Amino acid sequence: MARNKIIFIAFAIEDEWARDFLKGQSLNTLSPFEYTDMSVKQAYDRDWKERVRTRIRRSNGVIVTVSKYSLSSSGQKWEIQCAKEERKRMLGIRVNEDGRTNIVGVNTKVWTWSNITTFIDSL
Repeated sequence: MARNKIIFIAFAIEDEWARDFLKGQSLNTLSPFEYTDMSVKQAYDRDWKERVRTRIRRSNGVIVTVSKYSLSSSGQKWEIQCAKEERKRMLGIRVNEDGRTNIVGVNTKVWTWSNITTFIDSL
């Protein structure tokens, strides 16, 4: 089992369900990975960008949920740009068949325990 890592999850608000599911999956007793979710639950309030940057800095890596909403989500785009600026490793996870969106600089894979575990173990 991967030892606990601190992970920031960058997601489009339309894919909040995927962030919740990913977190729930990590809590499953059979899950081969474990992490602490550092995503920001309330986007766009006064100090949002400052809190995001602080959490990304404290994270070991970033998981990006990838869907048809990713390219139009200004919040997720900013989180990804911030992760790049902070030189954090990122893994894109396709949340559904619409997740074949290409995000520059984000290596995207199918959502499997193996892919997530490999990423978390590599951090």
